[in-house]
Amino acid sequence: MVSSNSSNNEWTYTESDIAKKFSFFNLLKDGRIHVFTSLYERAPPSDHPVTTPGVETKDITISLTISARIFLPSSAATTTTTTNKLPLLVYFHGGGFCMQSAFSVEYSLFVSQIVAEANVIAVSVEYRLFPKDCIPACYEDGWGAIQWVGLHCKGGGPECWINDYADLGRVFVGGDSAGGNITHNLVAKVAEGLPENVRVEGMILIHPFFWEGEEMWMFMCPTNKGPKDPRLTPAVEDLARMGCDRVLVLVAEKDDEHLYEAGKKYAENLIKSGWKGTVAELMENKGKEHIFHLYDPLDPEAVAIRQRISSFIHHHHPDNKHGNTDVLPCLNGF
Repeated sequence: MVSSNSSNNEWTYTESDIAKKFSFFNLLKDGRIHVFTSLYERAPPSDHPVTTPGVETKDITISLTISARIFLPSSAATTTTTTNKLPLLVYFHGGGFCMQSAFSVEYSLFVSQIVAEANVIAVSVEYRLFPKDCIPACYEDGWGAIQWVGLHCKGGGPECWINDYADLGRVFVGGDSAGGNITHNLVAKVAEGLPENVRVEGMILIHPFFWEGEEMWMFMCPTNKGPKDPRLTPAVEDLARMGCDRVLVLVAEKDDEHLYEAGKKYAENLIKSGWKGTVAELMENKGKEHIFHLYDPLDPEAVAIRQRISSFIHHHHPDNKHGNTDVLPCLNGF
């Protein structure tokens, strides 16, 4: 794939130069790919006006292709003991597999707010994007990040914050949009094995990107397995072997109809699949659009999302009404 990192106003082509139009980019006849909103504002670590007071952050390199921003509650050093460590959230940003970043203002703020609300450690993963790297590079990097977390299972890993403060028996994996898709695929793979004292307790999917036969994704993944590729449309057998005990799925009522219905169907099919977990929960953001919470964090329903994630992590049963957001009853049946 040929691409450019130039800003949008530096692209000088006409309609006749376009070979194919997709939702997030144009494929030009000369082979270049113009991603419409590939630029973002980077937030420096521990910049409190962007992140959240009471949360420390730092950036790390995991491998040649993977980096991350780590978030730690400032109180951890004085409140955490060897028997009272914090849950660990591994988070994957959205952006259609071709945009955004773990280091952007939006994701730095959102993840730091989750850390403050839920009192957890978070690792927000920077993975390879299309068109520089085709799918499945994002999945490979996601799995590399999960394996890297596993290196800390005996307290001798490369990152001291995880060694000192993280309970690897309480790992949560989450993401929104494309990051939700990546999260599903990684937790399905977790069943293949992690160190015995590393346990993925829960999975959090925020407005996840599942869409049977979605043409853009299939173009971004030249090795796709057709319209029903299980990475794009979760197969029942994959749902049955999801490697976690609890699942929280969030859908937005005014999202694209395909994504809205696919998110609800995911929770329903998870239960029907024979999955061995204990609880699946579905939260609907009434009257809201796709990933609205990133761009309006003060919206009452954005606040409700963060509160819901916190209560999910800490096993607090949700009320039927949470702020202005309907929280559907827990889907039990195991």
